[in-house]
Amino acid sequence: MPARIRLQRHGKKNQPFYHIVVADGRAPRDGRFIEKIGTYNPMTNPATIVLDVDKAAEWLKNGAQPSETARRILSYKGVLLKRHLQIGVEKGAISQAQADVKFNEWLQAKENKIANAKSEEDNKMRNIKKERLECEKKFNEAKAAAVAAKRQAAAEAEAAAKAEAEAAPAEEAAETEAPAEN
Repeated sequence: MPARIRLQRHGKKNQPFYHIVVADGRAPRDGRFIEKIGTYNPMTNPATIVLDVDKAAEWLKNGAQPSETARRILSYKGVLLKRHLQIGVEKGAISQAQADVKFNEWLQAKENKIANAKSEEDNKMRNIKKERLECEKKFNEAKAAAVAAKRQAAAEAEAAAKAEAEAAPAEEAAETEAPAEN
């Protein structure tokens, strides 16, 4: 069985964290491994991948077969491109300097793309927070107006009751004086 590049699960329940390892194909998922070449944390946005690109490319050169998920991670980090360029160097199609330049250009473009995506996500979250705050302000203003109207109505009712209470003794006094005049 050839060596496999695959993920080893770690972390808590519902909080996965993976080690990217090279292991014998017969070994269990979380069992023995030959070498750890990186880590993968899918819980962050964007996912955090720390990978030793040179070691991964060397293992691919030696015949290690990546799992599907590991292949996607290796492709995302440029290991497969680096291996492809190394094959071109070995065959004499391009020089090592040209291969390094191409890889560095690709890596720079990839980093810029990730940075742009991250800044767009940050702006999106900032706008969502701003909209929520504006909605909350409108709701609070409406609630404050409703409370003020209710308090004003209660104050008017209290003033009317007070006026009636003051008027009632005056009417009673007038009524008591009126029968005395008869």
